[in-house]
Amino acid sequence: MLPLQILQGDGGPVGQFLANQGIPYSGALGAILGFALGFAVVYLVGKAVVSSVLSRWLDRRGADEHAKKPLMKISSLVMAFIALAAGFRFAGFPSILQSLATIGAAATLAIGFAMQDVIANFVAGIFIFTDRPFRINDWIEWDGNSGVVEDISFRVTRVRTFDNELLTVPNSQLTDGVIKNPVAKDKLRLQVPFGIGYDDDINAATDIILEEARAHEGIMSDPEPSVRLTELGDSSVVLKSRIWISQPSRADFVKTRGEYVTAVKERFDNEGIDFPYPNRTLSGELTVAGMGRLTQSND
Repeated sequence: MLPLQILQGDGGPVGQFLANQGIPYSGALGAILGFALGFAVVYLVGKAVVSSVLSRWLDRRGADEHAKKPLMKISSLVMAFIALAAGFRFAGFPSILQSLATIGAAATLAIGFAMQDVIANFVAGIFIFTDRPFRINDWIEWDGNSGVVEDISFRVTRVRTFDNELLTVPNSQLTDGVIKNPVAKDKLRLQVPFGIGYDDDINAATDIILEEARAHEGIMSDPEPSVRLTELGDSSVVLKSRIWISQPSRADFVKTRGEYVTAVKERFDNEGIDFPYPNRTLSGELTVAGMGRLTQSND
């Protein structure tokens, strides 16, 4: 179809120019030159402009390098399709352009029905790149799962759990629900409960908890640590400590919390303050059936 139309067509603006110059086969030659010229000009100029604008926009958004590369590739593919359409137009074949548009629309519809999940994950991946709810090396929690983000692609996100398991998560699962990102900000508050006995000195326990928080180098002094009595339990009085960790994405705040709890426990032991454990008192009596018959048989 295409070679026949090239021979029969007038070659568009380029073909008409060549015909005016008396050049033979101006229609076919004009079509070829028009297509090459239209495609090259639109693709090169459009790619340069779009790539520059898109790159500056992504930089303003603070996009990481791994996010910029696939978006730049997509923009190049879009410009190639536009340049292809422009090349046919310059070649003087609007009917071919219409046919391509019809075929492309039908193919897009068919592919859309067959790949709904893939497209949903692709769109979700774009939202992850633009909205940035998390980044690589962030610790995230969702739907009862948690781990550190290792890779983000347009279809899936790969998360390494704290048990060293690799989870491949469809992006739509991370955009349709609630995601907790503890390390998204420059500081993180931890709440650590300590239970003491009802006979223990609350003020003394509070002083110990605060002193150990102030003594730990990984715990911020501003905002300063605080302690509140939050619960009167069945067997303990609960004092909840609130401490702040700076730069949680780079600090091992799990280790900091563990060291802090250990230090408080050792101080409580030295000061005679107990960590009470639940206890239950059982009452009643035990009856053994047939005991009377057993006694008579022994007699």
